[in-house]
Amino acid sequence: MNVNQSAPPVPPFGQPQPIYPGYHQSSYGGQPGSTAPPTPYGAYNGPVPGYQQTPPQGMSRAPPSSGAPPASTAQASCGQATYGQFGQGDVQNGPSSTVQMQRLPGSQPFGSPLAPVVSQPAVLQPYGPPPTSAQVTTQLAGMQISGAVAPAPPTSGLGYGPPTSLASASGSFPNSGLYGSYPQGQAPPIGQAQGYLGVQTPQRSAPSQASSFTPPASGGPRMPSVTGPLLPGQGFGGPPVSQPNHVSSPSPQALPPGTQMTGPPGPPPPMHSPQQPGYQLQQNGSFGPARGPQPNYGSPYPGAPTFGSQPGPPQPLPPKRLDPDAIPSPQLNELPPQQKTRHRIDPDAIPSPIQVIEDDRNNRGTEPFVTGVRGQVPPLVTTNFLVKDQGNASPRYIRCTSYNIPCTSDMAKQAQVPLAAVIKPLARLPPEEASPYVVDHGESGPLRCNRCKAYMCPFMQFIEGGRRFQCCFCSCINDVPPQYFQHLDHTGKRVDAYDRPELSLGSYEFLATVDYCKNNKFPSPPAFIFMIDVSYNAIRTGLVRLLCEELKSLLDFLPREGGAEESAIRVGFVTYNKVLHFYNVKSSLAQPQMMVVSDVADMFVPLLDGFLVNVSESRAVITSLLDQIPDMFADTRETETVFAPVIQAGMEALKAAECAGKLFLFHTSLPMAEAPGKLKNRDDRKLINTDKEKTLFQPQTGAYQTLAKECVAQGCCVDLFLFPNQYVDVATLSVVPQLTGGSVYKYACFQVENDQERFLSDLRRDVQKVVGFDAVMRVRTSTGIRAVDFFGAFYMSNTTDVELAGLDGDKTVTVEFKHDDRLNEESGALLQCALLYTSCAGQRRLRIHNLALNCCTQLADLYRNCETDTLINYMAKLAYRGVLNSPLKAVRDTLITQCAQILACYRKNCASPSSAGQLILPECMKLLPVYLNCVLKSDVLQPGAEVTTDDRAYVRQLVTSMDVAETNVFFYPRLLPLTKSPIESTTEPPAVRASEERLSNGDVYLLENGLNLFLWVGASVQQGVVQSLFSVSSFSQITSGLSVLPVLDNPLSKKVRDLIDSLRAQRSRYMKLIVVKQEDKLEMLFKHFLVEDKSLSGGASYVDFLCHMHKEIRQLLS
Repeated sequence: MNVNQSAPPVPPFGQPQPIYPGYHQSSYGGQPGSTAPPTPYGAYNGPVPGYQQTPPQGMSRAPPSSGAPPASTAQASCGQATYGQFGQGDVQNGPSSTVQMQRLPGSQPFGSPLAPVVSQPAVLQPYGPPPTSAQVTTQLAGMQISGAVAPAPPTSGLGYGPPTSLASASGSFPNSGLYGSYPQGQAPPIGQAQGYLGVQTPQRSAPSQASSFTPPASGGPRMPSVTGPLLPGQGFGGPPVSQPNHVSSPSPQALPPGTQMTGPPGPPPPMHSPQQPGYQLQQNGSFGPARGPQPNYGSPYPGAPTFGSQPGPPQPLPPKRLDPDAIPSPQLNELPPQQKTRHRIDPDAIPSPIQVIEDDRNNRGTEPFVTGVRGQVPPLVTTNFLVKDQGNASPRYIRCTSYNIPCTSDMAKQAQVPLAAVIKPLARLPPEEASPYVVDHGESGPLRCNRCKAYMCPFMQFIEGGRRFQCCFCSCINDVPPQYFQHLDHTGKRVDAYDRPELSLGSYEFLATVDYCKNNKFPSPPAFIFMIDVSYNAIRTGLVRLLCEELKSLLDFLPREGGAEESAIRVGFVTYNKVLHFYNVKSSLAQPQMMVVSDVADMFVPLLDGFLVNVSESRAVITSLLDQIPDMFADTRETETVFAPVIQAGMEALKAAECAGKLFLFHTSLPMAEAPGKLKNRDDRKLINTDKEKTLFQPQTGAYQTLAKECVAQGCCVDLFLFPNQYVDVATLSVVPQLTGGSVYKYACFQVENDQERFLSDLRRDVQKVVGFDAVMRVRTSTGIRAVDFFGAFYMSNTTDVELAGLDGDKTVTVEFKHDDRLNEESGALLQCALLYTSCAGQRRLRIHNLALNCCTQLADLYRNCETDTLINYMAKLAYRGVLNSPLKAVRDTLITQCAQILACYRKNCASPSSAGQLILPECMKLLPVYLNCVLKSDVLQPGAEVTTDDRAYVRQLVTSMDVAETNVFFYPRLLPLTKSPIESTTEPPAVRASEERLSNGDVYLLENGLNLFLWVGASVQQGVVQSLFSVSSFSQITSGLSVLPVLDNPLSKKVRDLIDSLRAQRSRYMKLIVVKQEDKLEMLFKHFLVEDKSLSGGASYVDFLCHMHKEIRQLLS
């Protein structure tokens, strides 16, 4: 009987299978990548809502076998994208070609470093009756079939998602030297430690919540059929539940596709019968709920190697352990030519971000996160949850890379896990959570430790009946002032602890006294100055007219404090090209007055009275000015602009008014006019991938750093809106916004009709958001660790104080800690972030956030309490700063090495001994490789040909102050299928993995990454869907590149538009929609965001990177 036996029909999506009671069996996806042969199948979709955590012991899931596709698709050429007639939920599944399976030679190592290979002679046996169910389990055991489609059964305790047979855009690593790959068709040298030859020791389970996996070989046309009978212990996939050995039989060299090999035919693949229950499926092949220990799982058979024999009974595992297993990956030269560029590992059998996110939502999204316990790991940033502050700061304010930190620096060095916190001091909270309480201690001000100056917090220890307190940071004993005295209860706690926010909450504010103010006097309310480029480019595009119209209404929405009637913020206006025009808009004037300053080398402000005014008082004069500006410059021919003198002028105006504030600059071109800060065009693509590439990210001149320093001293924050038609040197122009805590917005090739919604939305949000001005932040730690490094948009004049001319609710400061002494497991470690700032009403305040962490002497505890999203946020920022001083290849290599060291340390110290051919990942870090690969492939570190130098500089400075939720979706975008969930459903549709294989050409998808929003429309989408969304009758009539969906009165149109609105509301910047049709030229841009696939710029696919990571780990361990 042929191995290639056709598959039993799969029930349509959403119907339970007899074999998996109550389960949704999804359909299988696939659509060709850039180099891969096509697959005619629709995408795999949707999470399985719940799954049984403990599968039945001793049983394993048989591989679904597959039928051949229709002839029309089987013959498709490599580069050509073919889409078959099977959409999601159709019964067709399996591989995309009629080529059959072929076995590997046992005497050669695998091409990819992940598979252990065991040399095993083939013993010819006559075939008897079909195997029983017990034999079937054993047959699945050890045989590894190169490129075979049959997926391995899930390892014990790890339920995998449905195996898919998919085309991939992955291929092997580029021969760039970064990842050692073998030329196509050539095997690695035999002597190289690619896989273990000969005997493999039995596998044992890994402690401490490890995740390990055996992705089945999958994804290509089938190989010639198997020759020779199987040994009793051989089967078609990776090892099942209780099988110690991973056996692979010898096989002749590759034959041309379609060739039959001689010898007895292979046994039939075991088929499920209703009496033989299989493992419950989990979506997308991830395993185990995030971070949860997995009790009662059977481990692989321990003891001596028993090659080919029946496995023993499953052994019980110690608590909190998961099973290790291998990732097989066959040799390149074993594959027929059309398969060589495709996955040999089933993408469904490697950790899935979608599954981990889904599990966390299900497990932790229902209960509030109560912060009373030290060292709790919060839910993921992708989970919606409520926070109850009971003494530690909410994860919305502080997230850490690990919540259990090593007691010694030696242990920290060994693990290589960076100890860092991403702090967002002014984070906006959901309406259900209360803002921090404001505490007023009157003239005495907030109570602090005399030695280390830490502020009173819940961890301070009151002693001697409440008359003194011991500082939790430096252990100094301090007297309690008489006005603050209170008695202690029988537990040693103050009786008023729950009446005082600073004694019971993790986050709160103090009103600052005059001692905390500049020059010992309370600050004036801040001011906003709008500085508008009126050169030819700005007038011609319609930008100036659009902006002036918007400002008339926007000025009514300036930020205000609490219940204030109107904002205390004053406003001023400047226009400029190569000279500056100041406007007097004093309320007593009938018309605004203009004053021109043409001496830009020595900038001064020509008027004080009437420049900064209250909006409501000068409303008529301001409206008159905004009406006149577009007409005044309508006929301008001036193309040159200045830039530094404009900032200088704004700063001088704030200095003269003795207040802090913000400059809103609207700028269009490279400042080439004769003036301080003049720039030249230095854009040079020839520098890419050379040692001089770093100069593209560095500012051209030091003048802007000097200017930024003066701005910070004055509390002058700069927000820059750029509208370039060509190179404007973002790397230099963004220096002042970056160092003053401001933001940069960029609208390349701005056109009013296409970009006005995005620009106006960003502007409204930027003007209305609450900002802290003239801020200083310091992070204090308890004895044993200290803050050593800082990342973000700020300036530092010393090693401890983060100075921010402005800080808003979107900005984060990332802080790295190092040991300077031994920590104590009992007392743990404490962080206190104190931010001193001026509010929008001109009130001086201190915002305090406290967080207590656990300390550990066992590495397993460190690895059990890490947070991968925060780790990636830190690593991306470290790398993005690294490009200023190091070649890109060195930056990428450093990231890979650090990741390999983290995982190798876990493997060596926390996982039980097992075959080197297995990749074992900590449960909390199983997504580290996929996310790290996304960082490595990002435009900053590995640019494609179409990415401009300005784009890279722009993204680099953006990421520097992103929070964890923003980096999460930025590096791993969300891909949402729109037509699979019921129309009446109001919840967000479940996401699918960011890979081309997941796209079904009969569906419509939204992809978002926080900056971009794409609506991808498959070529075979139903006519009704096209009509409902676009109001046209066929796919061909949809306008590619459309940026607005028509407002139509039908449920689907309303649902999709509401979803787009809700996605935009979650992000800090407006995401402009781009409609992309399948096989349209815009599709290349869209595919750039499918980060699990190989990128055109040479970035590895997820599968390839995982193989490479495993190779690196093995090299470190050997």
